[in-house]
Amino acid sequence: VGGSLVLTCPNKSEITFVTWKIKPKAGGHCILGYRADWKQSKRTNCTENITWKSGPEHDPALQIQPVQRASEGNYTCEMAAGAGNFHMTYHLTVLVPPKVAVYCDSRGNPVCQAAAGKPPARISWVPRSSSSPEHEDLGDGTATVRSTFMGNGSDVKNATCLVSHPAMNHNQSVAC
Repeated sequence: VGGSLVLTCPNKSEITFVTWKIKPKAGGHCILGYRADWKQSKRTNCTENITWKSGPEHDPALQIQPVQRASEGNYTCEMAAGAGNFHMTYHLTVLVPPKVAVYCDSRGNPVCQAAAGKPPARISWVPRSSSSPEHEDLGDGTATVRSTFMGNGSDVKNATCLVSHPAMNHNQSVAC
């Protein structure tokens, strides 16, 4: 989320036409096309963050900037060129890094929370904890994971939370 993404189409000479067909998981379809003999581009129902990387007459690549959760879906490039017809499909999944918070609960136990991540983050502790993380589905494809440090019989009040996620890793200590 928030980054820039370029999806390539086969870069062939003698392009007759290029069409990007975009089917997001949510919202309407979008079509971005270019016809070489008329030197004409056309866009239908595309949001402003979906554009040609540089220009279809030079490069048929598609650019998404910034990538949003709504960018998730299928992107298909169809091209006709002197060498034949080509198509390529991308299945885009957008990762959302969670917002991490580490704090002490009302009983003085360390708590680690990874909020609104996609996919849900994994939480572990150093030293090791017997706690079971709680998962809360937020209904928008993201989830919050919360874990309270349980010291396996010891009363350790200083711990380090380890948050693992495909878009980031975060370590933070807390002393309660």
